[in-house]
Amino acid sequence: MVLLIGGSISNHYEKKQMTVTSIGLKDGIWEDRFGAKGTQINENGIPNYSIPFKIEDAPEETKSYALVLEDMDAYEVTNGIIWIHWVAANITSTSLKENASVKESGQFIQGINSWMTLEGGQQNQKLSSFYGGMAPPNKPHRYDLHVYALDSLLTLKNGFYLNQLYEEMDGHILSEYTLSGEYKN
Repeated sequence: MVLLIGGSISNHYEKKQMTVTSIGLKDGIWEDRFGAKGTQINENGIPNYSIPFKIEDAPEETKSYALVLEDMDAYEVTNGIIWIHWVAANITSTSLKENASVKESGQFIQGINSWMTLEGGQQNQKLSSFYGGMAPPNKPHRYDLHVYALDSLLTLKNGFYLNQLYEEMDGHILSEYTLSGEYKN
């Protein structure tokens, strides 16, 4: 629609907000297969069957996506640590399928999750550079998937740290969306 405002012509349109959805989230609950109740477990007993998601209405200038999956409810049972389950960057597709962390690991880069910490059993860096599934020990926890649309690819390498992701994204975030759901213990 073109409007005439005070003698000047202005393009007026409604800008859509980027959204993220997941078929693995039903009525606000992450399905069992994406965490400790699932059947795909790595050699250290950590669930690693990653959640699928789809991105819509990202800005046209988007060159890549990054994600952080975190559990803030873990804070009270981990000596003050917000648990990081998955960190990834340089995702160039608007969707990831179930188990993409393992099956499509060469398509994007992945950072270190919290399973490498003392509280997580000190899993090695290689195994911790994948999705490390939801496993609330004390009660159902809320898990937040933060997805960032970026105007560039990042110069990170597999095994990067969370702070490195935020440093690299600084000044490059076009849009972001948080998809939240609960996982039952």
